[in-house]
Amino acid sequence: MTRRIVITGGGTGLGRAVAHRLLAESPSFALVGRRLGVLEETAAELRAADPQVEVTLHTADLTDPAAVGNAAAEITEAGSVDVLVLNAGGNFGVGGGTGLAAVAESWRADFDGNVLTTVLLAHALKPHLSSPGGRVIAMSSVAAIRGSGAYGAAKAAVNAWVWSEATALATSGITVNAVAPGFVPDTEFWRDRIAADPQVADSRVKQIPMGRPGTPEEVAEAVAYLASPQAGWTTGQILQVNGGTALGRG
Repeated sequence: MTRRIVITGGGTGLGRAVAHRLLAESPSFALVGRRLGVLEETAAELRAADPQVEVTLHTADLTDPAAVGNAAAEITEAGSVDVLVLNAGGNFGVGGGTGLAAVAESWRADFDGNVLTTVLLAHALKPHLSSPGGRVIAMSSVAAIRGSGAYGAAKAAVNAWVWSEATALATSGITVNAVAPGFVPDTEFWRDRIAADPQVADSRVKQIPMGRPGTPEEVAEAVAYLASPQAGWTTGQILQVNGGTALGRG
């Protein structure tokens, strides 16, 4: 049976890689993002690979409750949601200024851009998740485990939300997990910073025991497992994909 898969941040980077990886099951996609152009590019790639695939596009600022409500209404017109991949996020707190107002602005930007973009759409779609069998996968980061200012704190909040929702939805047969990537340079998150300072990449790779960066496809494979029907007894987990940069602890 065709599953409906919603992917936020679905036009670029990890979201695009996840869509290509999950295309193998011939699902119906709802791609969500701020920029229609990149969503259209990804949709065209998916249709070129599988002319029969169903793809709908939904533009929204996922920090805006009204916009999220509108996007959720559009998505659920076609029925329930089987897989929700909450990939939208980024490092929004980088900026000038050292005063308290600048610090507050930086932390709020990272909280809004990573936590609200995860929580608001998930909350709006929660009544429409397939039960049992629904899958929710949030995108965390190694920064949540190692510590990295406002961005790391925001991703740590995503982890806490995953644990809370996993408990709340377990009796409904819905799993909630996160994937926490390490250094994956082939994404918009890193591309501009590496272009501005190529040594950034070298310094990051030196911290990785496996001696190389990750790829979007490797992160997408982790998402694919958590999204699969076979992952029905895996919930409340933060699956690290980081080449050994941060080790799991029992």
